[in-house]
Amino acid sequence: MTKKYLIWDLPLRIFHWSFAATILGSWYTAEQGDDLIDIHMQLGFVALALIVFRILWGVVGPKHARFAQFIPSPKRLINYVRNPNSKTPGHNPMGALMVVLMIVLISLQAVSGLFINDDVYSSGPYYGSISNDLEKIMLFIHHNVFDFMIAAIVLHIAAITFYWRVKKDNLVVPMITGKKTAEQVNASDAIPHSKILLGCIIAIACAAFVYWLVVINAPVIEEFYF
Repeated sequence: MTKKYLIWDLPLRIFHWSFAATILGSWYTAEQGDDLIDIHMQLGFVALALIVFRILWGVVGPKHARFAQFIPSPKRLINYVRNPNSKTPGHNPMGALMVVLMIVLISLQAVSGLFINDDVYSSGPYYGSISNDLEKIMLFIHHNVFDFMIAAIVLHIAAITFYWRVKKDNLVVPMITGKKTAEQVNASDAIPHSKILLGCIIAIACAAFVYWLVVINAPVIEEFYF
């Protein structure tokens, strides 16, 4: 039986698939127009909480989840391009860049959504708290960043498919089970545990922060009608 080692911790895996489901749900609800706009907004809040969690987990999580471990230096990126068959137990350099790109894009999308409205039924909790010029910028970001997100997701799926069909390296199964085989990684690459308790504490803190941000701290904008 092939020896397997724990590489991806459970909180990271839950984040990964929750993130994917949230983005898919956000896209679907946006395409339905005003019928599902409230759900779309709620999903935006969920995405924001997930992003905050991932950033914190990238600092205190197990080693393969940490930014310091997988964000590549220019030298490492060049070496990987020259030798793409080298073992990378966690994110390979190209995958690491995709992680950073998605965090940036989703952050822009989620934050900009806090400051805009749809001119019909709903508005973000901070709509009306900034100048009209800044609101126009936020609206532009929210309506255009999504196209870059779709392009990044398509590229991500294409890369996974390439690794699966061409390099015979299934990247999906390890993100479900958390484990990679001895052919993919060395025993020294394994993590001892998933830091589940710490992950739960951070997840609760992130949910509480977003609730404070969008409910408790949201400004009350007075409207005057003449």
